[in-house]
Amino acid sequence: MTYTHSIVVSAAYEEAVQKTREALAEQGFGILSEIDVRATFETKLGAEAARDLGDYVILGACNPQLASRALAAEPDLGALLPCNVVVRRGPDATQTTIQAIDPQTMVQLSGSPAVQEVANDADTRLSAALTSLAGNPA
Repeated sequence: MTYTHSIVVSAAYEEAVQKTREALAEQGFGILSEIDVRATFETKLGAEAARDLGDYVILGACNPQLASRALAAEPDLGALLPCNVVVRRGPDATQTTIQAIDPQTMVQLSGSPAVQEVANDADTRLSAALTSLAGNPA
């Protein structure tokens, strides 16, 4: 079972993060949260764990209109929001991986027709953001 959409770009990590933010914004997503996993590993697990992981950030992306529709249809879906987008680069990699949650995962958990409609819209938007990054590498 796959639960993400994933692309690999030939780009510096910092540039890939910035381009990902821009691509998401073009699709109506704002960033509500940002987790620097590498920095957290370094603080909690030490420099070696951070080095082994490489650069890794989780962007909590939210399109307010889609979130509003999803929560109106099924308030419990808040536990699945925001849509997480990962930008990561291993310690020896020359490419950066960008992954977005597949919104159809929500439908598998819910089964609601209204949630299906929101998931389809979110899927279209997240896929468009990734496609723009693949077509215009950072």
